[in-house]
Amino acid sequence: MIEIKNLTKRADSKLILRGIDLSIRKGETVAILGPNGAGKSTLLKVLAAIMKPTTGVVKINGLDLKKNILDIKQLLGYLPHSSLLYDHYSPLENLVFFGKMYRVHDVEQRAIRLVNEVGLSFFLNEPVKNFSRGMIQRIAIARAVIHEPEILLLDEPHTGLDQGAIAILNNVIVSMKEKGTTTLMVTHDFKQAAEICDRIIIMKNGTIVDDFYIEEQNLGFVVKKYQQQVEGVS
Repeated sequence: MIEIKNLTKRADSKLILRGIDLSIRKGETVAILGPNGAGKSTLLKVLAAIMKPTTGVVKINGLDLKKNILDIKQLLGYLPHSSLLYDHYSPLENLVFFGKMYRVHDVEQRAIRLVNEVGLSFFLNEPVKNFSRGMIQRIAIARAVIHEPEILLLDEPHTGLDQGAIAILNNVIVSMKEKGTTTLMVTHDFKQAAEICDRIIIMKNGTIVDDFYIEEQNLGFVVKKYQQQVEGVS
Protein backbone atom coordinates (compact mmCIF):
# COMPACT_ATOMS: atom_id res chain seq x y z
CA MET A 1 0.00 0.00 0.00
CA ILE A 2 2.71 2.48 1.08
CA GLU A 3 6.37 1.85 0.28
CA ILE A 4 9.07 4.30 1.38
CA LYS A 5 12.74 3.78 0.58
CA ASN A 6 15.68 5.93 1.71
CA LEU A 7 13.47 9.00 2.19
CA THR A 8 15.27 12.19 3.19
CA LYS A 9 14.09 15.77 3.60
CA ARG A 10 16.40 18.73 4.03
CA ALA A 11 15.25 22.23 4.94
CA ASP A 12 18.00 24.80 4.48
CA SER A 13 20.99 23.16 6.17
CA LYS A 14 18.95 20.91 8.46
CA LEU A 15 18.27 17.27 7.64
CA ILE A 16 14.77 16.59 8.98
CA LEU A 17 14.25 13.04 7.64
CA ARG A 18 17.29 10.79 7.52
CA GLY A 19 16.86 7.78 5.27
CA ILE A 20 13.38 6.53 6.19
CA ASP A 21 12.51 2.98 5.07
CA LEU A 22 8.93 1.96 5.75
CA SER A 23 6.33 -0.43 4.39
CA ILE A 24 2.66 -0.23 5.40
CA ARG A 25 0.05 -2.77 4.36
CA LYS A 26 -3.49 -1.94 3.29
CA GLY A 27 -5.89 -1.61 6.21
CA GLU A 28 -3.25 -1.05 8.89
CA THR A 29 -3.82 1.63 11.52
CA VAL A 30 -0.42 3.01 12.48
CA ALA A 31 0.53 5.52 15.18
CA ILE A 32 3.68 7.59 14.77
CA LEU A 33 5.16 8.59 18.13
CA GLY A 34 8.20 10.66 18.96
CA PRO A 35 9.42 13.87 20.62
CA ASN A 36 9.00 17.29 19.07
CA GLY A 37 11.36 17.73 16.13
CA ALA A 38 11.53 14.01 15.37
CA GLY A 39 10.20 14.51 11.82
CA LYS A 40 6.74 13.03 12.33
CA SER A 41 4.70 15.83 10.76
CA THR A 42 7.24 16.21 7.97
CA LEU A 43 6.83 12.55 7.07
CA LEU A 44 3.05 13.02 6.93
CA LYS A 45 3.39 16.12 4.74
CA VAL A 46 5.58 14.21 2.29
CA LEU A 47 3.02 11.40 2.10
CA ALA A 48 0.24 13.99 1.62
CA ALA A 49 2.17 15.40 -1.37
CA ILE A 50 2.37 18.79 0.33
CA MET A 51 6.12 18.69 0.80
CA LYS A 52 8.60 17.32 -1.74
CA PRO A 53 11.22 14.88 -0.46
CA THR A 54 14.88 15.69 -1.02
CA THR A 55 15.79 12.13 -1.98
CA GLY A 56 14.18 8.70 -1.89
CA VAL A 57 11.20 6.90 -3.35
CA VAL A 58 7.60 6.95 -2.13
CA LYS A 59 5.04 4.65 -3.74
CA ILE A 60 1.35 4.57 -2.83
CA ASN A 61 -0.79 1.84 -4.38
CA GLY A 62 2.13 1.19 -6.71
CA LEU A 63 2.14 4.81 -7.94
CA ASP A 64 5.31 6.88 -7.69
CA LEU A 65 4.57 10.00 -5.65
CA LYS A 66 6.81 12.20 -7.80
CA LYS A 67 5.09 11.21 -11.03
CA ASN A 68 1.46 10.69 -9.96
CA ILE A 69 0.66 13.43 -7.44
CA LEU A 70 -2.87 14.13 -8.68
CA ASP A 71 -3.86 10.46 -8.79
CA ILE A 72 -2.43 9.87 -5.32
CA LYS A 73 -4.17 12.89 -3.81
CA GLN A 74 -7.50 11.36 -4.80
CA LEU A 75 -6.68 8.44 -2.51
CA LEU A 76 -5.80 10.57 0.52
CA GLY A 77 -7.66 12.15 3.39
CA TYR A 78 -5.41 14.57 5.29
CA LEU A 79 -5.97 16.28 8.63
CA PRO A 80 -3.12 18.68 9.48
CA HIS A 81 -2.86 20.95 12.51
CA SER A 82 -5.06 23.52 10.76
CA SER A 83 -8.63 22.54 9.92
CA LEU A 84 -8.53 23.73 6.26
CA LEU A 85 -12.17 24.76 6.73
CA TYR A 86 -13.68 28.03 5.49
CA ASP A 87 -14.80 29.74 8.67
CA HIS A 88 -17.63 31.73 7.07
CA TYR A 89 -19.15 28.50 5.71
CA SER A 90 -21.34 26.16 7.73
CA PRO A 91 -20.37 22.50 8.27
CA LEU A 92 -22.74 21.50 5.47
CA GLU A 93 -21.33 24.09 3.06
CA ASN A 94 -17.74 23.12 3.89
CA LEU A 95 -18.33 19.41 3.41
CA VAL A 96 -20.29 19.84 0.21
CA PHE A 97 -17.54 22.09 -1.17
CA PHE A 98 -14.77 19.60 -0.42
CA GLY A 99 -16.92 16.65 -1.46
CA LYS A 100 -17.51 18.18 -4.87
CA MET A 101 -13.74 18.52 -5.32
CA TYR A 102 -13.58 14.74 -5.05
CA ARG A 103 -16.73 14.19 -7.12
CA VAL A 104 -18.52 12.51 -4.21
CA HIS A 105 -21.85 10.99 -5.24
CA ASP A 106 -24.89 12.33 -3.33
CA VAL A 107 -22.51 14.71 -1.58
CA GLU A 108 -25.10 16.60 0.45
CA GLN A 109 -26.56 13.43 1.94
CA ARG A 110 -23.06 12.18 2.75
CA ALA A 111 -22.18 15.52 4.36
CA ILE A 112 -25.29 15.46 6.55
CA ARG A 113 -24.53 11.88 7.68
CA LEU A 114 -20.97 12.84 8.62
CA VAL A 115 -22.07 15.89 10.60
CA ASN A 116 -24.44 13.58 12.49
CA GLU A 117 -21.63 11.06 13.07
CA VAL A 118 -19.39 13.71 14.64
CA GLY A 119 -22.26 14.85 16.88
CA LEU A 120 -22.92 18.32 15.47
CA SER A 121 -26.26 17.90 13.72
CA PHE A 122 -27.74 20.87 15.63
CA PHE A 123 -25.05 23.11 14.10
CA LEU A 124 -25.39 21.91 10.52
CA ASN A 125 -26.02 25.38 9.09
CA GLU A 126 -24.13 27.57 11.59
CA PRO A 127 -20.94 29.39 10.47
CA VAL A 128 -17.81 27.52 11.55
CA LYS A 129 -16.30 30.82 12.78
CA ASN A 130 -18.62 30.59 15.82
CA PHE A 131 -17.41 27.11 16.80
CA SER A 132 -15.08 26.07 19.61
CA ARG A 133 -11.74 24.46 18.84
CA GLY A 134 -13.17 21.02 19.56
CA MET A 135 -16.17 21.55 17.30
CA ILE A 136 -13.95 22.76 14.47
CA GLN A 137 -11.79 19.67 14.87
CA ARG A 138 -14.86 17.43 14.58
CA ILE A 139 -15.87 19.03 11.27
CA ALA A 140 -12.27 18.89 10.08
CA ILE A 141 -12.33 15.14 10.69
CA ALA A 142 -15.51 14.88 8.62
CA ARG A 143 -13.82 16.92 5.87
CA ALA A 144 -10.89 14.51 5.80
CA VAL A 145 -13.15 11.49 5.24
CA ILE A 146 -15.89 13.02 3.06
CA HIS A 147 -14.65 11.09 0.00
CA GLU A 148 -14.00 7.81 1.89
CA PRO A 149 -10.24 7.88 1.24
CA GLU A 150 -8.16 4.76 0.93
CA ILE A 151 -5.46 6.37 3.08
CA LEU A 152 -6.09 8.63 6.07
CA LEU A 153 -3.26 10.87 7.34
CA LEU A 154 -3.94 12.44 10.74
CA ASP A 155 -1.62 14.92 12.48
CA GLU A 156 -2.45 15.17 16.20
CA PRO A 157 -6.17 14.55 15.58
CA HIS A 158 -7.13 14.34 19.28
CA THR A 159 -5.81 17.82 20.12
CA GLY A 160 -8.50 20.08 21.57
CA LEU A 161 -11.10 17.32 21.88
CA ASP A 162 -13.01 16.43 25.03
CA GLN A 163 -13.58 12.80 25.97
CA GLY A 164 -16.85 12.58 24.06
CA ALA A 165 -15.29 13.97 20.92
CA ILE A 166 -12.28 11.65 21.29
CA ALA A 167 -14.67 8.68 21.36
CA ILE A 168 -16.39 10.00 18.22
CA LEU A 169 -13.07 10.41 16.41
CA ASN A 170 -11.94 6.93 17.40
CA ASN A 171 -15.22 5.49 16.13
CA VAL A 172 -14.67 7.24 12.79
CA ILE A 173 -11.14 5.80 12.53
CA VAL A 174 -12.31 2.29 13.42
CA SER A 175 -15.22 2.58 10.99
CA MET A 176 -12.82 3.60 8.21
CA LYS A 177 -10.54 0.70 9.10
CA GLU A 178 -13.46 -1.71 8.73
CA LYS A 179 -13.89 -0.39 5.20
CA GLY A 180 -10.23 -1.15 4.43
CA THR A 181 -8.78 2.34 4.95
CA THR A 182 -5.10 2.59 5.87
CA THR A 183 -4.49 5.16 8.62
CA LEU A 184 -1.30 6.90 9.76
CA MET A 185 -1.73 9.00 12.88
CA VAL A 186 0.90 11.28 14.38
CA THR A 187 0.12 11.60 18.08
CA HIS A 188 1.49 12.31 21.54
CA ASP A 189 -1.47 10.51 23.09
CA PHE A 190 -0.19 7.04 23.91
CA LYS A 191 -3.55 5.96 25.30
CA GLN A 192 -5.39 6.64 22.05
CA ALA A 193 -2.59 5.06 20.03
CA ALA A 194 -2.84 1.87 22.08
CA GLU A 195 -6.63 1.78 21.88
CA ILE A 196 -7.18 2.17 18.14
CA CYS A 197 -3.88 1.31 16.41
CA ASP A 198 -2.44 -2.10 15.65
CA ARG A 199 1.08 -0.88 14.92
CA ILE A 200 3.38 1.72 16.47
CA ILE A 201 6.30 3.55 14.85
CA ILE A 202 8.65 5.56 17.05
CA MET A 203 10.73 8.33 15.49
CA LYS A 204 13.71 10.24 16.88
CA ASN A 205 16.02 12.70 15.14
CA GLY A 206 14.50 12.05 11.73
CA THR A 207 14.80 8.28 11.82
CA ILE A 208 12.61 5.32 12.78
CA VAL A 209 14.03 3.82 15.96
CA ASP A 210 11.29 1.25 16.60
CA ASP A 211 8.44 -0.38 14.69
CA PHE A 212 6.21 -2.95 16.36
CA TYR A 213 2.69 -4.39 16.56
CA ILE A 214 0.63 -4.25 19.73
CA GLU A 215 -2.02 -6.60 21.04
CA GLU A 216 -4.92 -6.18 23.45
CA GLN A 217 -4.52 -2.39 23.66
CA ASN A 218 -1.39 -2.80 25.78
CA LEU A 219 -0.66 0.80 26.82
CA GLY A 220 2.09 -0.23 29.24
CA PHE A 221 3.99 -1.98 26.45
CA VAL A 222 3.82 1.15 24.26
CA VAL A 223 5.03 3.41 27.09
CA LYS A 224 7.91 1.07 27.93
CA LYS A 225 9.04 0.89 24.30
CA TYR A 226 8.92 4.68 24.01
CA GLN A 227 10.89 5.19 27.20
CA GLN A 228 13.55 2.76 26.03
CA GLN A 229 13.97 4.28 22.57
CA VAL A 230 13.48 7.99 23.28
CA GLU A 231 14.25 8.56 26.94
CA GLY A 232 16.94 5.90 27.39
CA VAL A 233 15.10 4.18 30.22
CA SER A 234 16.01 0.50 30.44
